[in-house]
Amino acid sequence: MEIKKIEQDFSVCKVTDYSSVNLDDEYVFVGKTDEEKSLVCITDNVPENVIERDDGWKAFRIQGVLKFSLIGILSKISGLLAENKIGIFAVSTFNTDYILTKKENFEKALSVLKDAGYKIIG
Repeated sequence: MEIKKIEQDFSVCKVTDYSSVNLDDEYVFVGKTDEEKSLVCITDNVPENVIERDDGWKAFRIQGVLKFSLIGILSKISGLLAENKIGIFAVSTFNTDYILTKKENFEKALSVLKDAGYKIIG
């Protein structure tokens, strides 16, 4: 399985609303519940209406389109990283999963995954 590094820096945010979010940006993940409105975006593109933000994230994705019938892919990756004391913030899309780690753990995370047999690209 291939892991694709993403070069941008990311921020995880809580926003008042999505009116200032540019949905045409390359990476924008929004999540809304009855309790909050969340946003994950490239750090340089964080909107002004942020209530809280946590900067310093890097990301990679599981390359390719994952069928819904596949089981345990994110679980295996998160387990390997947890065993190595690397926390994650995961975002799933229709096609695949994106895993964010803090910058200081990013290269270690990729190394752990490479040692486990994943091919790192990008």
